[in-house]
Amino acid sequence: MTGPDFDTVIVGAGFSGIGTAIQLDRSGMTDYLVVEAGADVGGTWYWNTYPGIAVDIPSFSYQFSFEQSTAWSRTYAPGGELAAYAAHCVDKYRLRPKIRFGTTVVGADYEETQGLWRIEMQTGADRDVVTARFLVNASGVLTVPKLPDIAGVDSFGGTTVHTARWDHDLDLRGKRVAIIGTGASAVQVIPEIAPLVDKLTVFQRTPIWCFPKFDVPLSTAARTLMRLPLGRTVQRLISQAYVELTFPLAAQYFTVNPMAKRMSDVGRAYLRKQVHDPVTRDKLTPRYAVGCKRPGFHNTYLSTFNRDNVELVTEPIDKITGTGVATDDGALHEVDVLILATGFKVMDVDNVPTFPVRGRDGRSLAQFWRENRLQAYEGVSVPGFPNFFTVFGPYGYVGSSYFALIEAQTGHIVRCLRAARQRRATRVEVRPEANDRYFAEMMRKRHRQIFWQDSCRLANSYYFDEHGDVPLRPASTLEAYWRSRRFPIDDYEFATG
Repeated sequence: MTGPDFDTVIVGAGFSGIGTAIQLDRSGMTDYLVVEAGADVGGTWYWNTYPGIAVDIPSFSYQFSFEQSTAWSRTYAPGGELAAYAAHCVDKYRLRPKIRFGTTVVGADYEETQGLWRIEMQTGADRDVVTARFLVNASGVLTVPKLPDIAGVDSFGGTTVHTARWDHDLDLRGKRVAIIGTGASAVQVIPEIAPLVDKLTVFQRTPIWCFPKFDVPLSTAARTLMRLPLGRTVQRLISQAYVELTFPLAAQYFTVNPMAKRMSDVGRAYLRKQVHDPVTRDKLTPRYAVGCKRPGFHNTYLSTFNRDNVELVTEPIDKITGTGVATDDGALHEVDVLILATGFKVMDVDNVPTFPVRGRDGRSLAQFWRENRLQAYEGVSVPGFPNFFTVFGPYGYVGSSYFALIEAQTGHIVRCLRAARQRRATRVEVRPEANDRYFAEMMRKRHRQIFWQDSCRLANSYYFDEHGDVPLRPASTLEAYWRSRRFPIDDYEFATG
């Protein structure tokens, strides 16, 4: 029997892929290949470079616990610093020689007779196939840009750009600009471009809750603390506690957390302070509870609507024409540049992962999820798909720092691979009964989440999938981390041949 080209193939060189590769190296499992579609590392921070892009949780939390940066310039690092941090991690841990850049995985098939994954890849015009014993999907969920379902979106005669694929040759000065969407990326873009353009028309379907952001340059004292072990620890603990309070504990434990129910009052007070015109303020006021969809954190987003050159349009869009955006009231908003701030295909089964996966008996992962709803054991594994693992699969993400959860999920994966090596097994597959037990637990606990409150029906949130589920784990970060180290290893079946 011919052996695989690699023991493990990791898809994606964002932080999930970087974290997986580091943990494999630390465990002595060094025979792996990382496949990355971009020309460099960073994932989200490589592809997303729009004006104003920055992390929306404190920098002290947005990093690996074992590799804490001393280079952050602000409490919330700008996107360029996150890209630099990714490059730093890759170079320090000597991962770059194991990454194949500019290569897209176009499909993965499990060969049962050999117990291997056959992974088809494309580099430019060339197609290639590699085989691996294990396959790790680290392609992330903020990956595939989502275009709006609006008639004529391809017919606009001016310049169109998606925030996830920003054109840095685009000069907005003195232009009439329209932006469709008021989600997390729009909250950052709008304040940056409003002072440059002649007129900015913002098309809003659903308003976003926006809160102030303690985003300040780090003082000399804070930067000194970053260089001291105890100082780093204290900064991280405070930051982690803040992150945990503002989403996991607020959204995942909404029915038992009285603080969460007061967040709407905080948001309305901030709106009153920031927006002068009562009509505009009312349009910007969400009718759903905080947490139903991802909130924004920005200090000048709301006040930008006080500018004379900024118009907020809430009338539904009818179509896009060659010269602008037409709304249902018959108005045509003529513009020179159209910005699509319409996010990503987050809960789309055809884009999680970003390539087709076929497991035992040629079964499609997308089809499995369509028939059985999005689910994965501990957010990592799916029965019927041996030797396949996902970082941030369904019910793996709790809403806190990606890094804490990357470490949890890669810890889960490495436990499985170590057990396989100890047992000389070539096939690792989660048992159906273990997966069913975990999914039943997720369903049993989800009633306490914010998402199942009546007002969330008005949120148009990407958290909801086509089945009406929200595949976020109803747990705290500590619980997710603890269970990644303590789940019963016999929930997996280990076999040879």
